[in-house]
Amino acid sequence: MASTTDIAPPGAPTPGTGREAPPAPHDPASLKVVPARNYARWAAAVAVIVLVTQFVHGLATNPVWEWGVFGDYVLSETIVQAVWVTLQLTAYATVLGFLLGTVLAFMRLSRSPVLQTVAWTYIWIFRSIPMIVQLVFWFNLSALYERLGLGVPFGPVFWSVDSNSIIGTMGAAVIGLTLHQAAYAAEIVRGGVIAVDDGQLEAAAALGIPRLRQIRRIVLPQAMRAILPTAGNEIIGLLKGTSVVYVMSIGELFYQVQVVYGRNGRVIPLLLVATAWYVVLTSLLSVAQYYVERRYARGANRTPPPTPLQRARRFARTLRAAAARRDQPVIPLKPLGDSR
Repeated sequence: MASTTDIAPPGAPTPGTGREAPPAPHDPASLKVVPARNYARWAAAVAVIVLVTQFVHGLATNPVWEWGVFGDYVLSETIVQAVWVTLQLTAYATVLGFLLGTVLAFMRLSRSPVLQTVAWTYIWIFRSIPMIVQLVFWFNLSALYERLGLGVPFGPVFWSVDSNSIIGTMGAAVIGLTLHQAAYAAEIVRGGVIAVDDGQLEAAAALGIPRLRQIRRIVLPQAMRAILPTAGNEIIGLLKGTSVVYVMSIGELFYQVQVVYGRNGRVIPLLLVATAWYVVLTSLLSVAQYYVERRYARGANRTPPPTPLQRARRFARTLRAAAARRDQPVIPLKPLGDSR
């Protein structure tokens, strides 16, 4: 009987012959590795490339776009002034809205049932009413209150003034946008604050740090990491939402574009002008959001990843170094044993 030690492993030379034995039928080493062919992925990529190419070709060749008209108006004085009005509305509503929203957020987090109820009711009402309805309401405030004054509550009025002289068209737009934005900002701030561990406040209280300083120096810096992404999206939405004030005949970007194409009939190129400006402004806000988020992430990321600008500079330095090495003369090596 043959011994088990006389059996050679698969692929080993057969004893006495010097030739390799044929591999076993199920030997993994004998299997040929073939990469998977993702035909569906290739087909989807080709379809997307074709669609994008068609779209770009249409932009370049379709005469309806009227790129000449677009170039005439995109930097015109009328459009640039309208962009400035849009930026003003966005800035006022952002600053005032988040200030009021922060107060409302801490009212909701307060232990006082009165403050909690008032804040919750405000947020509920102003999130329920569309922005355009609020703007029209504030625009017609003088129909409800002809005069605004100061005095004793439920008593005599010592000083009053016509409401139209205080709240003009621009003021009504800022009030409407601010009050609408504050309702959403309150929930954004509240979400960031409750994301901070309660142990932070307990430790600060144990050290005797005043409550206001706890919020300003401990809670808010940590909450900003959770607040900023949503707040950035909300500000970008507000920038585009300022186009709603066209119902108040304020000369912001979209309203001014409507006025221009109402006169010359060039609807498509003028809408393209508004689109281009909104894309530019949104891109600038996105860049600002990126750097602000990066700043508040310093406590979590000791070595934050390089910014796109830093990566571009590093790539440029690499190219310059490679070019410098290529321009250096090549010094031939001396053969071994040559003492000259």
